[in-house]
Amino acid sequence: MKKFKYLILIPAIGILASCGSPDEATVREIDPVKVQIATAKAVKDSRVITVSGKIEAGNSANISTRMMGNVTGVMVSPGDKVNQGDLLLTISSADLLAKKAQVNSSIIQAKSAYENAEKDYNRFKILHEKGSASEKEFENMGTRLDMAKAGLEAARQMQKEVEAQFAYSNIRAPFKGVVANTFVKAGDIANPGMPLVTVEGTSKYEATVMVPESQIAHIQVGAPAQVLIKSSNRTIAGKVKEVSPSAKNTGGQFLVKIDLPETQGMLPGMFVNADIEVETADAVSTSPLVDKGALIRNGQLTGIYALSSDNKAILRWVLTGKEREGNIEVLSGISEGEKYIVKPEGKLFNGAQVVINQQRDRISKTEK
Repeated sequence: MKKFKYLILIPAIGILASCGSPDEATVREIDPVKVQIATAKAVKDSRVITVSGKIEAGNSANISTRMMGNVTGVMVSPGDKVNQGDLLLTISSADLLAKKAQVNSSIIQAKSAYENAEKDYNRFKILHEKGSASEKEFENMGTRLDMAKAGLEAARQMQKEVEAQFAYSNIRAPFKGVVANTFVKAGDIANPGMPLVTVEGTSKYEATVMVPESQIAHIQVGAPAQVLIKSSNRTIAGKVKEVSPSAKNTGGQFLVKIDLPETQGMLPGMFVNADIEVETADAVSTSPLVDKGALIRNGQLTGIYALSSDNKAILRWVLTGKEREGNIEVLSGISEGEKYIVKPEGKLFNGAQVVINQQRDRISKTEK
């Protein structure tokens, strides 16, 4: 019986040991792919800097509240148009109503105390003038009147505070626009500072683009720009309105805002390419250029195979700009000087081992 068990177990172990990783076995069996490579290079252009970004509303607000409470009603939905002052949502104000009742009661008491103190003060003032009340008694009446007056003023200020809090239980639109998003529904609990509704203006738009540090010094406020809306392939003229002086929180890219006129069909969030005109005696480098034929498409994504230091094909998703004599600008995803695969002599995949068959410079004819 034991002998029979060993006869079954030993082949099983042998089979498992021979399997290994399916992916590793597949990679080992595939021969390296012969490829032609090129280098991403920039050229000199003294007139235009091409960058990418997206459209944003000139007026945009994430509306929140300063009070905690249950959301009792949401009056709007994404896409609804609103005017300034329109009611967007309501928050339970039961606690505020109770507090208001307490404050009103405090005001009545403080007002009564002040009136009594004022009467006593006037009476003691007459007695003091006639010599029937001492200086100390008259001073005490004056102190009592001042305290009563301060108590009444404190109660009135508390009443103003409570009334101001009611504005945070009825959330209204701060300007004319469209509801971009709602983050709560009836029954949710609203917390101070938590976004409740986003409202975006519809009368003013701007393109927010990212400019690399090598080009930001050439861009000035007021510079003309041609903004291409990629989804509709429409070009709109605009002007630079703001240039950020820091790239600390934007990954080394400088934020530039371009004013745009109101245009039918333009919506916040649409992707754009912008050609910003520059005036400089020195030539400005473009973004890196690559051979247009090296690009691959996957739905709305555009990619290119870069070459790693150990001769492997690495898939990079890139953002492209305008074409230049068979080449195309890469606004992000690949850097100047990086090598990329132009023409493989076989099927490539991410991580495939390659053999360099030829190296060529596809943009030499573009450089001046």
